[in-house]
Amino acid sequence: MKDIFDGIRSSSNIFKNKEVLRPSYVPDTLPHREKQINELASILAPALRGETPSNVFIYGKTGTGKTAVAKFIGKQLVAKGKELQVNTNFVYINCEIVDTQYRVLQNIANHFIKSWESRVPFTGWPTDEVYNKLINAIEKTKGVTVIVLDEVDKLKGDEVLYNLSRLNYDLEKARTSIIGISNDLKFTEFLDPRVKSSLGEENLVFPPYSADELCDILGERAKIAFKEGVLEENVIPLCAALAAQEHGDARRALDLLRVSAEIADRLGEEKVTEKHVRLAENKIELDRVTEIVRTLPIQTKLVLMAAVIGTERQDNLTTGELYIIYKDLCKLAGINVLTQRRVADLISELDMLGIINARLISKGRYGRTREIEVSCPYKIKELLEKDDSLPKLREYKPKLQSKLL
Repeated sequence: MKDIFDGIRSSSNIFKNKEVLRPSYVPDTLPHREKQINELASILAPALRGETPSNVFIYGKTGTGKTAVAKFIGKQLVAKGKELQVNTNFVYINCEIVDTQYRVLQNIANHFIKSWESRVPFTGWPTDEVYNKLINAIEKTKGVTVIVLDEVDKLKGDEVLYNLSRLNYDLEKARTSIIGISNDLKFTEFLDPRVKSSLGEENLVFPPYSADELCDILGERAKIAFKEGVLEENVIPLCAALAAQEHGDARRALDLLRVSAEIADRLGEEKVTEKHVRLAENKIELDRVTEIVRTLPIQTKLVLMAAVIGTERQDNLTTGELYIIYKDLCKLAGINVLTQRRVADLISELDMLGIINARLISKGRYGRTREIEVSCPYKIKELLEKDDSLPKLREYKPKLQSKLL
């Protein structure tokens, strides 16, 4: 077994540079986002005169180019600042990873602090001390700093947004501007009014890509990513069409193309074909389901488990029947039982995630209910059976069987 990697090909039949197909890659050109690039550039242009740009909120569904455009503009802004000898800085924070006030302030401060001894530690300081360190670090630049908060709706609490929106009041020789990026168009409606008034100066909305636009995007990346002639003619249009069905998501289109090529490469084939795209589509969907199910809260997992058991035992499982199973599962797991209304909310959340399908059915004078179907039931059942936080299926199946007959 120690020679396990012997015989592995040192070069790919398919790829020239796989990294350009990843969402983190920022290309030199962004097709079909010229309008948004120009709008954001005009908002940030005052930074090149040493003035404070307006704060901006960028909205749009996943994969519509929000992050790529922000990073593209940031790179151009810093380069132009150097050319004009104006100190411009660009700080990018992903709030899905850095989601607390302390961590956000720490990350921004450490962007400017080069000495490891002087950096803000991962934890342990009072928040006001971290804030003062941040103010001092930005002040020393004597320039304009643009701070991008990607997935800004994932932040825990409004305090960090409030503090960042007040930075300019505590700065004398430097200025800051905030760019918030969110998939949630209603995000600002739930903000503290003080934060909303400070931050909500400009709004940009990114529309989904069409299938033709996705074809252009994939075509540009494919020129750099693949060796000559390895893609069959219908591969890029198929990836684009499948992604366009899911709200014009360029990220999904890129993932489809990359995974299709990876499958072909692992099989030792010389070309990427429609067959590989279909295999990639199934693999990506299963990977998505796996990640969603793995990270669900325990109560939502129990609702999902009830749906799996119920749909195994009978057709046309209703929400009321699911709730009976759910209550038994809670007792077996030693967990508090939620109300039927709250379970209905969890069913709606699972429906929105695409893990189950809850179809509204009219029962005439008996009212309305929802019939539950589970997406990828065998895969989800397998994942739930491996979850140590849940009781094992074989332990409680016999106890529930009589209620479903």
